[in-house]
Amino acid sequence: PASLGLPLDHRPGLARHMINADGADHARLRRLVSAAFTPRRMAGLRTRALEVTDALLDRLDGPEADLIAGLAYPLPITIICDLLGVPEEDRATFHHHASVIDSAAASEVEEITRATDALESFLADLVELKRSRPGNDLLTDLVRRSNQGEIDKDELTSTAFLLLIAGHETTVALIGNGLLALLRHPGQAAALRADLSLLPDFVDEMLRYDGPVRNATWRFPTEPVVIGGQEMLPGEPILVSLLAANRDPAAFADPDAFSPGRIGEPHLAFGRGPHYCVGAALAKVEGEAAIGRVLERFPDLALATDPAELSWWPSAIMRGLFSLPVRLHG
Repeated sequence: PASLGLPLDHRPGLARHMINADGADHARLRRLVSAAFTPRRMAGLRTRALEVTDALLDRLDGPEADLIAGLAYPLPITIICDLLGVPEEDRATFHHHASVIDSAAASEVEEITRATDALESFLADLVELKRSRPGNDLLTDLVRRSNQGEIDKDELTSTAFLLLIAGHETTVALIGNGLLALLRHPGQAAALRADLSLLPDFVDEMLRYDGPVRNATWRFPTEPVVIGGQEMLPGEPILVSLLAANRDPAAFADPDAFSPGRIGEPHLAFGRGPHYCVGAALAKVEGEAAIGRVLERFPDLALATDPAELSWWPSAIMRGLFSLPVRLHG
């Protein structure tokens, strides 16, 4: 019942993606989508992310705003839907179902089941749309490769599901958590406003300090192994705490301090090894666009609530905020 990490992802039409594959199958599935995340493609997506961010911030016309609903959610959804070729008229539907999967507690089985059912049907319809009306997008390319026998039907819908869900929920949390970190460290925010060329270092430290992934998706040992004195047997489900690893004093000096520009051990927010996040560059592009523009446009930005009152998603995998209320002007 725990499955492999995403809600109800034991279904073949949603489970047969690269996270749940190893070896040759993993390499094949990863290779099929890697072309969408090249440096050249990222340059174009950076421009698009800035355009979308500016348009979203233009709508924040009151003294206060919720930067999750107003920016952190709609920006990544727009970008990943652009990338995959989700029609404009279907994006609100996707947003609704994805938000349930992102932030519902594991105990909300019926609600998650309905959302997952709806997304499975949504993706099957979208694949058929791309067969009859191909576009200049990643899903059209995957459909073409499916026709050539490089990826089967279940792998195709599973890959689309993974990219749509993982391609936006992590970035929603990155933007929200990152803005919160700066709101709670005004000196660091002032330093970044004074020199926005430091954005990559700041986003990298945000990923380490309060990353969007609480635990990695389920891992299963293939042979007996002992880690930290704990014996693990083949097939036993293991959750690796990325948040704890990123605050490990054996790896990071003063690990609980927010300290951009760290030198040394890289963080684990995107994983490591063959399963290193294929969309890491895109997440950084969107995080830098959103956080940079907010700091530029709202020099008096301040948190509009007690940090202790903020509400976090109950997910065992993701760490993100339901809302981030701020005062836009002093």
